[in-house]
Amino acid sequence: MEAHKAFATKKTPSSILAKGLGAAALLGALTLASTSVSAKEYFTIVDGALERPTGYREWVYVGTPVTPNDMNNGKAAFPEHHNVYIDPESWTHWKETGEFRDGTIIIKELVDVGSKAAVSGAGYFQGHFIGLEATIKSKKVNPNEPGNWSYYSFSTPDHSSLTETATAFPAAACNACHAAAAADDFVFTQYYPVLRAGKGTGELAIGGVSSSLK
Repeated sequence: MEAHKAFATKKTPSSILAKGLGAAALLGALTLASTSVSAKEYFTIVDGALERPTGYREWVYVGTPVTPNDMNNGKAAFPEHHNVYIDPESWTHWKETGEFRDGTIIIKELVDVGSKAAVSGAGYFQGHFIGLEATIKSKKVNPNEPGNWSYYSFSTPDHSSLTETATAFPAAACNACHAAAAADDFVFTQYYPVLRAGKGTGELAIGGVSSSLK
């Protein structure tokens, strides 16, 4: 009887097996979670149309260029302020690798030039929101586009409201300029000091870590 019990215990180490299966299940769950996090996307495209992203003002702000009419003979191609944000996961990837990850989305919120005078002096100050644009880097969405980038606008023609979805502009309408003049992977990083300072710099990218301004 004792021999049989010993044999049975030896043959079926249920507690060890359960622990092994539990560890395997936990490892699988952690792997799945890690994969899900690393592949997170901050945009949704349905039937070729990009749904208007929300929450982007809580992403990482990278800068606000402006090319006002006053400095362009009254005919600036983009006379408004462009408040630009990048999704947080892509920012993390950018500061770690110096590259824009597959799945990057950059939002451009358009704001017209409001007052041209303030207590501090003459200048160009932001007025009202007049539009919203986005650019996405995705091999899945743009397998045949240069750099896998596509460009969208949610602005209505009269700039009074936003559409709920947007379809991509023809690649030639945007990519030619980006390909010719953008500093990094079709993105004008040369005009965004946050992106320049953050390119592959790790902890230094978060600001305030270094005393140097170079």
